[in-house]
Formats: sequence, structure tokens, C-alpha cells
Amino acid sequence: MGEFADKLESKPLFYQRAYLGSLLPNHVKSGNLEKYYQRLTDFNFLMAKIQHPEFGVQALMGDFDLVDDSEALTHQEYNPEKVKSLNLIQAVLWMSAEILEQDKSKLAEQLLGRLLYFEISEIQAMLEVAKQWKAAPWLRPLTPCLTPPRRGLIRTLKRHSNSVNAVTVTADGKRAISGSSDTSLKVWDLTTGKEQLTLNGHTNSVNAVAVTADGKRAISGSSDTSLKVWDLTTEKELFTLTGHSDLVYAVAVTADGQRAISGSWDNTLKVWDLTTGNEQFTLNGHRQLVNAVAVTANGKRAISGSRDKTLKVWDLTTGKEEFSLTGHRKSVYAVAVTADGKQAISGSLDNTLKVWDLTTGNEQFTLKGHRNSVNAVAITADGKRAISGSDDNTIKVWDLTIGKEEFTLEGHRNSVNAVAVNADGKRAISGSDDKTLKVWDLTTGKEDFTSEGHSNSVNAVAVTADGKRAISGSCDKTLKVWDLTTGKQQFTLKGHSNLVNAVAVTADGKRAISGSSDNTLKVWDLITEKELFTLKGHSNWVNAVAVTADGKRAISGSTDKTLKVWDLITEKELFTLNGHSYSVNSVAVTADGKRAISGSDDKTLKVWDLSSGNVIASFTGESTITSCAIAPDGLTIVAGDGYGNVYFLRLEGVEALT
Repeated sequence: MGEFADKLESKPLFYQRAYLGSLLPNHVKSGNLEKYYQRLTDFNFLMAKIQHPEFGVQALMGDFDLVDDSEALTHQEYNPEKVKSLNLIQAVLWMSAEILEQDKSKLAEQLLGRLLYFEISEIQAMLEVAKQWKAAPWLRPLTPCLTPPRRGLIRTLKRHSNSVNAVTVTADGKRAISGSSDTSLKVWDLTTGKEQLTLNGHTNSVNAVAVTADGKRAISGSSDTSLKVWDLTTEKELFTLTGHSDLVYAVAVTADGQRAISGSWDNTLKVWDLTTGNEQFTLNGHRQLVNAVAVTANGKRAISGSRDKTLKVWDLTTGKEEFSLTGHRKSVYAVAVTADGKQAISGSLDNTLKVWDLTTGNEQFTLKGHRNSVNAVAITADGKRAISGSDDNTIKVWDLTIGKEEFTLEGHRNSVNAVAVNADGKRAISGSDDKTLKVWDLTTGKEDFTSEGHSNSVNAVAVTADGKRAISGSCDKTLKVWDLTTGKQQFTLKGHSNLVNAVAVTADGKRAISGSSDNTLKVWDLITEKELFTLKGHSNWVNAVAVTADGKRAISGSTDKTLKVWDLITEKELFTLNGHSYSVNSVAVTADGKRAISGSDDKTLKVWDLSSGNVIASFTGESTITSCAIAPDGLTIVAGDGYGNVYFLRLEGVEALT
């Protein structure tokens, strides 16, 4: 656990509990805030509390919440910079909670990777202690390389196996409910970031979801043309609402929880009685698909958006259309209404949002900035901000008082289909085609701080040690050898039956080793321009390959989640390295041939002992690890990820293994 934690563990249990649980609200109010500062910027205390079986990450985050107690802070003087330090540390715990719950030893890694950006004395002092942590081998970030706090994103929620199409949040802000093309709904605990339960029953994509004000029931709409009403307490389906003749694309629920309004691609809306499960009436008027619906807080009006480019305002007492809102040039995909029922905000395929006056029926202004379709919109409870999600992969936050964009939230890798905001307006939750939900902090939001020859994409390139030749691998299934003096192609190597994803060259420049989507590696003689032999054993694509300095062994990484070590003399597989949970994309080997480093879609870098086949250390990045390299000292590692981050890491604590 570490020297400090070991000493603490040697103390009686009552002492451990007293020390680690000593941060109580009455201490703050009684003038012991300085004790809080010291304790919560003490790396050893943080590590001990996380590792103790009776406390953990969530308990530690709760300690930081006590310092945010405004009543306490008004009773004494405090240092704003110290408070900022505590806020930053807590933000790191929020962002890293899932990682730390799986592996508590990663605290030092996460703090360094995310806080080295900040020149604050308390932060830097804590990080100096963190650098000295030696309880186990680990990869120490040498530079700030992970997303720092105050870039908006709090955490990513992953469990859906297909696009997330809809998301809503309970009134108390504690839970989110998401709907997906995988036909399921998931309920998430926004405090821990964990999935609480999955609701199965729909037979096709879930396109829409709403939750009652008391948080006890959810209503979902699906491409199977039905709506389902779910009891979130018993985790059971209550009943199914049938009547639409085409997929249900939108749903809203009245504040009293007694009625739901659904919008369908059958061009209609239906109003449902959630007490009996019966349809009350149908709203006819749109000439094309209904994509969106919102209901005013008093439950008297609904506003719908359609492919016919209009919004319609409906009287839910009479079931009659009041008026239409026209102005969008393309389909209306999203609509939200302010808490006072006076304004509606719509999002459209024309890349804009429009703000409408529901008293006069007039357009107030247009919000421009997205580069693609606006799919989702939510409004904060005070009506001052709108949050929109788009096919341009971003979320934008808008100031509705002046009609201007405040900032953009980036992080999704595909279209944003859904967005919700909690009651206090401090957090937004978005759902995307990248299969994830992301939780954003809206209070911080802004960031502070050719040779031609192949007939398809070039996926890999290696250069001989003398710098005279390059070998490229391509989606055209070939490798090409290039003269770097003249820039001319020398010859082509053919033999793979699918994409060439990786290539390495021996130190003497005489052989190349390629990895392919045909699941094989091939070894080529660069003197005779011939294939020497093929290495078979992977059950899926070979994405990466490295060769030892003596040219006797190759290490390959594959979509089958494994690495394999090959003997290039006997042409045999020596052994397999298992440990990654997703595709292996990159691999490097130390100059002495004793260790390999691999990067994976599971976001981890792993260091392997090639004599035992064991993992020595692991580092978790922000995204898919796409590339890695090792410095000559065999301890310093450089890696890159799918978000464009570069990681400089040092392997610490390896002496403990010898």
C-alpha cells in the first residue's frame, strides 16, 4: 500500500477510522478549515483513504464536498487559492473514479497526469510527494498528459453496445436514464458514474425517454412503434402504450406525471393517460414525421417539431393546434421549452437553433455556430442557457439573454443525439453515436489553458537504421520499399490477402516484418525482394509489430486482444501475452529485448516482462492508445492516443521486481 499506508495499517482499527474519517462538518464550522486544507492536499492521506476497505473513492470525494459548504465558509477566513486547489483535486477524483475503483494504485498516475498543468503551490507540493510513490511498479507521467479539470468533461458512461439516442435526468440530479439503438434503457448513478440497472423489453431501437418529476417512472419510445412505462423502484415494466403506426421518436411527460405526449413518424402526436395506460386523443396537423416534443411546466401546452420544417403549439386541454412556428429551412429535430413556458428553443437539420416567443408566436433570434445538424437541445431551469448537441460531434452552450454562444464542449467521437441538464444547471449529460454518455461541468466549461504509389490508404511505415530506405504498408494489401535519397519506389512486396496494418524492419536493414488484417505476419527478405515465411496464430487482425534489436524475435499485437512473441530463427510462436480487454494497436520493445510496451483500445499502456510474460505496470490514458515508443534507457515511454494526446511516462519501481 505504501510506507504511510503500511504504518497506518499497523495502527488499531479504531485509530484508522478516527484518522481517515476525521473530516466532519462540525470541524469546518468550528474553525478547523486549515486542517481540511492540509489533510486534503496530503497525497499520503488521499492514498490511504482510497485504499482503506471502509472508505474508498466515494467517501474521499464526500470530504471535499464538506469544504464547499457555503455556510461554513462564511464563518471564517479562507484562502481562495487553497479552495481552488481542493476543487481541482476533487475534480480529478470525479474524472478518475471509475479507474481508481478498479485499481487504487493509479492515484499518483491520475493526479500527475491531470494536475501538472497547474502552477499552484499546494498542488505542486502534493505532486512532489506523489512522484515518490514506490509501493508498486507504475508509469509516472513526466508531463501533463491527461485531460485536466476545468475542461468541462466530468466522466464518460459506457455500457451501451450501440448509439445512445436519448437521455434524461431526474429532478434531483442523482440519476440519468438513457435509451439506445441496442434496444435497452440504462439507469445511471450520477454520483458514482455506475450503471444501476438495465431495462429490456423493446424489440427495436429506443429513440426517446422521459422521467416523471418524482423520479419513480420512466417512459420510453421505440422504433417498435410502442411506448413503455417503467417503474424505476421495482425495475419492472408497468405497461405498454400502443397506437402509433410508425416508430415513436419523441416523448415528454407532464409535471404531475399523469400524462405523456409522444411524437411519431406516422406524422401524429398522441396524449396518454399514465394512470390507466389509455390514449386520450391524437394531435393531427403535421404533414411529415414528428421528431421532437416538449411540454410546458403547467401541462397545458405541447410544442412539437417536424420534418415539415415547422413547430406546432398544441392546447392539451382541447387537443387543438394553437399556431405554427415557421422559419427553419429543414427538418426540426429538437425542441425544449423554458420553465416559465414563455419561450421555446428548436434545433434543426439546417445547423441552427431558433428561439421563439410562445406568447406572440414570433421568432426572437437564431443561434448559429454548429457545422452540422442540431439533434438535441435542453434549457437550464433559470431559462438563461441552452445546451445543444450536433452531428458535428460537439455540444454548445448558449446564453439566451443575449443570443450568443458561450463555449463548445468537445469529446464525443461521433454525432451527439441527446442532451439533458440537471436542475441546478451545473451539469449536462450527452448521448452519442459513439455509444457513450458524457457528463459535463457547465460551471467550468471553457478550457483555460507525399510520395505516391499505393492505390489505397497507407497504414504503416518503417525506416531502416541507415536512413536510406522506407517500407510502407497499405490498405491495398501491399508493402512498398522506397529509396529515401531519391524518393523513388524500389519495389513492391505482395502476398497478404488483406490490409497491411503494421511493418517493422530489422536493425541490419535486411528483413521486414508486416502485420495484416488477414490475421498473419509475413517476414520479407529486402535483398532478394521475396517473402521468407508466414507466421500464423492470431485469430483476428494484426495491428502492430516490433522486432528486437538482435533481429531474433518479433512481438505482434492484434484485434484478438493478445500479443504474441515469435522466434524469427525457428519461425515459431514462443508464447502469448494476455491482459488487454480490447484490440492491441501498438507495440514497442526495449533495446535489450527484455520488455515490451503495448497500447490498446482499452485505453491502457502495458509494460511486459518478456522473460516471464507478466505485466509489470499499466497506465490508463484518455482514449485508445494508438502508438508507443521507448527511449534508449528502457524506462521512458512516449505514447499517443486517439484524442491527439501525447504521453511522456517513466517506469517507476522496477527495482522492486529484482
